[in-house]
Amino acid sequence: MSGPFWPVHLRSLATSDSQFIFASIAVYIGPMLGIMLTSTFWGRLGDRYGHKAMMMRALFGLAATQFALAYANDVSAILALRFLQGACAGFIAPAQAYGVSIEAPARRAKLFAYLQVSTNLGSLAGAVIGGVILDHAAFFWINFSAALMCLACLAAVWQILPAVAPQYAKIDAKAQKTALSADARTRSVLKSPQILSLLVILGLLLLSRMVTQSPFSIYMLSIFQVENWLVGFCYGLLALGFVVSASLWARYFEGRNRQAVLTRLSLVIAGCILVTVLAGLTRSIAVFASLYFAWGVLLGATTPVLTTLISRATPHDRQGHILGFTQSLSQFSSIGGIAIGGWFAQVAGFSNLYFLVAVFYALGLAVTLLARAKATITDPGQEAIHDR
Repeated sequence: MSGPFWPVHLRSLATSDSQFIFASIAVYIGPMLGIMLTSTFWGRLGDRYGHKAMMMRALFGLAATQFALAYANDVSAILALRFLQGACAGFIAPAQAYGVSIEAPARRAKLFAYLQVSTNLGSLAGAVIGGVILDHAAFFWINFSAALMCLACLAAVWQILPAVAPQYAKIDAKAQKTALSADARTRSVLKSPQILSLLVILGLLLLSRMVTQSPFSIYMLSIFQVENWLVGFCYGLLALGFVVSASLWARYFEGRNRQAVLTRLSLVIAGCILVTVLAGLTRSIAVFASLYFAWGVLLGATTPVLTTLISRATPHDRQGHILGFTQSLSQFSSIGGIAIGGWFAQVAGFSNLYFLVAVFYALGLAVTLLARAKATITDPGQEAIHDR
């Protein structure tokens, strides 16, 4: 609910232009930095002690920090709390690892797609509701309402979801003696050229997407001169496009080998380049909104598909660790995108923002084509060996 509106709130609290510029970027980077620094650690704890406990820990951290943010009226306190929020929370990675533990390997692509759908449904509804709240009430009620929702989610996880024994605990003593250590096994996976190329592609695509995060609300208010609820609506259209398309993309990519996936992903990235160029050119709010929805449809074929390929190549008892590392990398890329976008908007102007997004997508397309050229057609049985 607060996503697109932090710069609007911080502008009323900042005592100088320089403080506002710094804070409007740091308020997004802070939680991502916290997640980046802690996700791998929480993932390893989840592998050892269970991912349900990690989900509950994350939800409690979210609820506590949202309550604190509701009452924070100092820029420095807000930034500190946002960093703490990321460090204590980080719900997505344990949720993915928990889902892997209860879902059949053959349905993993759909699992990641549905998890992304649920988060984007939250982005869609939250952005609109946050805009309505801000049009009729104080920013306080956005954070206060979010804290209550996090507590409700904590109760739901505690009461509804079954506990699952950690995969690490299921390895017998003899197997542990003959197997590589957990850290060595993880390092061996990360040294895989295929995994590294997928991580680089994922990072570039997330960086491209997040360039518009910090300046989005001010871009819309200055270019289109619309009300806050319409800002939230357009912000949410990206998520709506993702929701509509993610499960269809998962079905489309399901069962295809790495080379085939990268071939089709190249076309999707090319579509993102076209859409973002057109978004930067248009001065019609209707056209802009339509393009944002189309962008979301294309994004439904990116993160879930790449995460599935990474998970498929990872040993089952290392899922939490690798997915935590992937989450840390995702946050690092998002931080880079937000920082670059905020800086570029101040230096080159808001009107050129979406052309910068297209440039980064072009770089992602080049890396994807290079990875595809080096990829070999892998036997499905070999790709699924870790699932067993």
